[in-house]
Amino acid sequence: MKLTYRIAGVVLLATAVLFASGCPQRKSIGEIEADPSRYNGKSVAIAGVVKTSYGLSIPLIKEGGGIYKIDDGTGSIWVISQERRGVPTRDTQILVKGKIRNGVIYNGKNYGLVLMEDDREFIKN
Repeated sequence: MKLTYRIAGVVLLATAVLFASGCPQRKSIGEIEADPSRYNGKSVAIAGVVKTSYGLSIPLIKEGGGIYKIDDGTGSIWVISQERRGVPTRDTQILVKGKIRNGVIYNGKNYGLVLMEDDREFIKN
């Protein structure tokens, strides 16, 4: 009986570790902006408020997407959505998961830092 509990415990622990390792690490936008090369191409999760958004959705065609800017109090970042589901509206609280992409770096400052959206969740107040 004790062996069954030990095996079940090990299986449960291994499952939890595998699940946690597959989730992107949540970061602040300020952390990402402070060292963008460290996060370039890596999956992260950020939460904040949508400040502005621009989207395009063409009816009857599977094309669409858009861009929106979120702010978490430590900084702001543009998020590129390539999904047909559109973009969130202004003042929406959101959690976004995706990969960081660097833009142009000039004189030690990064211009064009974006998050390529993989998934998003709306945060309820």
